[in-house]
Amino acid sequence: MLSIPGEAFSFIKKHQKLPGKYQRILQNYSSYYNLLSQEDKDKFQARVHHFIYSKRFIPRGFSKVTDEMKVLISAAAIQLTFGLPQVYLAHFDKILIYPDTYYSTINKTYHVGEVNPRMGAIILSWKSFVDGYADPTDSYNVGIHELAHAIHFENRIRNSEFDFLDAESLYILGKIAAAEIPKLQKGEPHFFRSYAGTNEHEFFAVALEYFFERPVEFREALPLLYKTLTRLLNQDPAKRHKLS
Repeated sequence: MLSIPGEAFSFIKKHQKLPGKYQRILQNYSSYYNLLSQEDKDKFQARVHHFIYSKRFIPRGFSKVTDEMKVLISAAAIQLTFGLPQVYLAHFDKILIYPDTYYSTINKTYHVGEVNPRMGAIILSWKSFVDGYADPTDSYNVGIHELAHAIHFENRIRNSEFDFLDAESLYILGKIAAAEIPKLQKGEPHFFRSYAGTNEHEFFAVALEYFFERPVEFREALPLLYKTLTRLLNQDPAKRHKLS
């Protein structure tokens, strides 16, 4: 279980709402946050606040992590887990941020993001993260993609957040992935981009990109999968988009 310094916990308890400058970052850059009711905005702020103070944000290749980086990466995590109120990705206590694509000495290739359970780290290219949110409807979002991987890992790691995803929904998701991945691998016309056919983990990560960025079209194209994800994450972005 992730331990948070006592001072940080005291600060969180006394200041459940984000500081004003952090709230303005959400208002200016988070379309997900701006579609919430005021009550849910208050809850979202408190959870973003908790996430920020439970992680170490570590710069790689530059000197200092900015407030925008902390708030928006935390908001991306809470966006995915907002229907799962006790989930803060406790195993992943480090967020490593590169300014742009970075070279991995492990697999000898360039990355825009990855999740490393052994290190307890989520690793992101800030440029790619920002590009992912620049167009909220193109279904390309590095932040959502990598955090989806983190959720998948977190669900299987034995800690305070173990086994939080609905088992029946996971089973149905596995069946759907097994049916859809071969279609993607054969190059058949599909709602998802071809990368979703890599394996079941990438299928899930790509599915969440579409789930949050093109929910209405997703619901029409793959209704059973969409319904399964609404149960798995306990939220329905299509309804929120309809109300906006």
